[in-house]
Amino acid sequence: MTTAVAGGRKHEMATYSKGLEGVIATDTKLSFIDGEKGVLEYIGIPIGELASHSTFEETVYLLWNGRLPKANELAEFNATIRKQYDLPPQIEAMLKQLPKDAQPMHAIRTLVSAMGLIDQKPNANDLPSIREKAVKLLATTPTMLAYFHRHRSGQPFVRPDASLGLAENFLYMLNGAKPTSTMAKALDVCLVLHTDHGLNNSTFTARVIISTLSDIYSAITGAIGSLRGPLHGGANEGVMVMLNQIPTVAAAEAFVNDKLAKKDKIMGFGHRVYKAYDPRATHLKVLAKQLAQDTGNMDLYDKSSAIEQVMATAVAAKGIYPNVDFYSATTYHCIGLPLDLFTPMFVVGRIGGWSAHIIEQLADNRLFRPDVDYKGPHGVAYTPIDRR
Repeated sequence: MTTAVAGGRKHEMATYSKGLEGVIATDTKLSFIDGEKGVLEYIGIPIGELASHSTFEETVYLLWNGRLPKANELAEFNATIRKQYDLPPQIEAMLKQLPKDAQPMHAIRTLVSAMGLIDQKPNANDLPSIREKAVKLLATTPTMLAYFHRHRSGQPFVRPDASLGLAENFLYMLNGAKPTSTMAKALDVCLVLHTDHGLNNSTFTARVIISTLSDIYSAITGAIGSLRGPLHGGANEGVMVMLNQIPTVAAAEAFVNDKLAKKDKIMGFGHRVYKAYDPRATHLKVLAKQLAQDTGNMDLYDKSSAIEQVMATAVAAKGIYPNVDFYSATTYHCIGLPLDLFTPMFVVGRIGGWSAHIIEQLADNRLFRPDVDYKGPHGVAYTPIDRR
């Protein structure tokens, strides 16, 4: 065992840890998590403060620059993003050729990767170039997602409106009508809550890829592939599937107890890091209730609340609480997102965080190259093929 200091605290670092749990692989100034106390901060600012007072664009500026912007800086950043909402013609043409039955996460991963094909200098890793490419991806990914949904639905594209913020513009392009201010704000808050979260699997993937001095398109594409997994970003879809399986609020208790008796996983509960209530879930719970009331979906919220009550009695003592996916499912449903767009919306938010980590990694890069604990045989003689 060796000891390292991070965030003013000493950590015991194991020479071997399955899944790298507890191993410190790098340092960061971007987000801080205290899983025992349920704390999440971006550049020192509690996530609840940002969710209550900031916007997604301002939060991304914070992560990319290490400080909150002044009014003129935020206005300039917003304008830069909005000017790039439109898809490049080559990407729009490619999107129109995608199979209409393709899964959205596969579509968005493919289109983000394709952005590297039309960049004249795709491999440029100097800071100005990386920032320029990151803004382009941040601005166009919502458009890709909205266009793909309308493509598969046989609907004409709704061109972006540069007078709207990123969240509101996405819902406008998706549905062909401007959303209510409540829905636009709710999606914006979701994006803020999803922007960054330490060295999670997809962020680690992005940093590992860029540490080879690869390009931002490869790093973000790899991160999307990681996020697609049901043990990572795909969990919020699983929560909605579970809620739909429960016919009534009264049936929730029996459903959960049956699952627990079979030792099945209850989607949206438990987290690799948090042993207390996920601070993102705290904020989403309030948001989900308000949206459910506004949109006539209180049955979903009430089922969620009933599940949480059963789980609080059964497993809270073990440090298993609702995570960010649990109430984000109800929130996304109330906003009107189709189920298979839940995880792609996670991508839209997380691109801001992934880009911040790519910028940070390149500023003081070291290639990731962990060791492996070999468990196989040694000294095995080669057997000629005629004697096998």
